[in-house]
Amino acid sequence: MDSVENLHQAVLEKKEKITQSMNLHKGLLSAHWRFPMEILSQIFNHCLPDYIYFLSPSSLPVQAPILLTRICRRWREVAVGTPGLWCRLYVQADDKKLLKAPFCYDLWLKRSRGHPLSLELGYHYSTKLRSLLRPYMSHITSLLVYGDYFGSRHPRLLATDLVALQELAIRGMSNDDIPTVAQSISQLPSTMRSLKFIDMTPFFDIEPLSSFSPVWAHLTDVQIAVCHPNAFLHLLQLCPNLSSLNTQIEMDQRGPLKSFTHTKLQSLCILYYASLTRTLSELLNALSLPNLHALEARYNTSWPHEDMKAFLARSKCPLETLTIGSGMTITDAQQAEYVSLTPSFKVVNHNNSSYSW
Repeated sequence: MDSVENLHQAVLEKKEKITQSMNLHKGLLSAHWRFPMEILSQIFNHCLPDYIYFLSPSSLPVQAPILLTRICRRWREVAVGTPGLWCRLYVQADDKKLLKAPFCYDLWLKRSRGHPLSLELGYHYSTKLRSLLRPYMSHITSLLVYGDYFGSRHPRLLATDLVALQELAIRGMSNDDIPTVAQSISQLPSTMRSLKFIDMTPFFDIEPLSSFSPVWAHLTDVQIAVCHPNAFLHLLQLCPNLSSLNTQIEMDQRGPLKSFTHTKLQSLCILYYASLTRTLSELLNALSLPNLHALEARYNTSWPHEDMKAFLARSKCPLETLTIGSGMTITDAQQAEYVSLTPSFKVVNHNNSSYSW
């Protein structure tokens, strides 16, 4: 008899705990329902994946923003009604996938409601994909594509359709793509501010660089590889408004460099092969950068200290950070000399890891 009573008491206690748990969850759900739409929208924005590859209706596992539409009716209404959640999209779909679910991509883009779009297009670019994107082309402000999107593919991506583009990144480009890519980029609008060649290929010489005009005049951020230091200086001449430049240099300069001053460049990263023994010294001796705040140089076998001192004295720049790669050393005494020339100088970063663009 006692065992039955004990069992009955245990059941009652378990029932009480379940009731308390249910009441607690009801309270939490009620609090979520009371959140204003603006607060939920801000919370949802922080739920988006960092990498654009996961921002796709075909992404697995399912992540925000689509995941947010599957929690409850309230969350779905807020997520669908928040255009900022749908302004970034990764499209890696061939014709077969687009035939199965074209409405998924179209619905995603419709939910952006005319806000600026940031798109990354995978290797497949087809007539169906172009048709899908056509109503939204005027809203694209940031785009990453492959080099042959502008050239050998059919259909081609027309630069004249990208009337609001501000940022363009290109990957998988070869020397053969330069003429057609240059022709397309030269037709991009004056809204352009950033141009990046993701793989740091090919290496551009002076003439191919010039063929991209007039887009250079509008750019403030560039990532590109050049053949030699003279092409690097020519690039600076083409970009009077440039504030940030990441570049790779293929070979040493064969002749003397002319002195050049760029008044707006604030951040400069130079990558070059360790076999190039004169590149950094030549550039430091030729350049004056009175607005430079950050300088990064890789991979020299020795640090050209005297050339750096002359550069700082000539530029009178507010340099704060100097980052050097493996194989180079800057002593405390050398740092003290830099501080005496540039009081804003704060730190030297010795980064020994392999560099990735």
